[in-house]
Amino acid sequence: MNDHQGLSRRHVLGMAIAAGGFTLSGAASSVFAQALKQTPGEILGPFYPVLRSVEKSADLTTVPRKPGRAAGQVIYVMGRVRNVQGQPVKGARVELWQANTHGRYVHPSDTNPAPLDPNFEGFAIQDADAEGRYRFKTIKPGAYPVNANWMRPPHLHFEVTGKINRVITQMYFPGESLNDKDLLLQNVRANKGGLIAKVLPPTSDVEPDSRLVVWDIVLDKG
Repeated sequence: MNDHQGLSRRHVLGMAIAAGGFTLSGAASSVFAQALKQTPGEILGPFYPVLRSVEKSADLTTVPRKPGRAAGQVIYVMGRVRNVQGQPVKGARVELWQANTHGRYVHPSDTNPAPLDPNFEGFAIQDADAEGRYRFKTIKPGAYPVNANWMRPPHLHFEVTGKINRVITQMYFPGESLNDKDLLLQNVRANKGGLIAKVLPPTSDVEPDSRLVVWDIVLDKG
């Protein structure tokens, strides 16, 4: 995976390690020896993209051959794909799709009256590197109504495919008041905390008002 958008591999790994609370030293072996909890699966949802660019990209803030930038707060979503033994899942395919900053998907079934963003398609795909690392540059999505009584909190959709296992899931942001009321998140019975990312301040080599969002994905066997 090539470094891009000013975020170095060293910073990506450093932030992911710091957020995970371990170091790549002798102590790491004791952490990896403990079985990790699988990332819970969630529904595919109605807005899996049907219209999307065929170009692989890890940057959702721009659209190929368009000069503008997506509206909203820039976030760098990063982490590792591992199995329950803590081993990296090399080459795992990581797909991400999401609503824009207004809570609207680029999907014909989305009837939300919130505006579309001409500079945001809301889909990207990449392969994890040899250490299972992935990263996307995107914007924080907005909340949106499902019905009169249910607002979905900001979240990102992921489909992650390893050599053996596949998971469809959603990643949530910490501290969102809507998290405690969300029917899908509250319906997760095991490892609900595994769906909540960690948000860190930006490093000096990215936009000063951006955020680093660190979230590991754990498959069963990989």
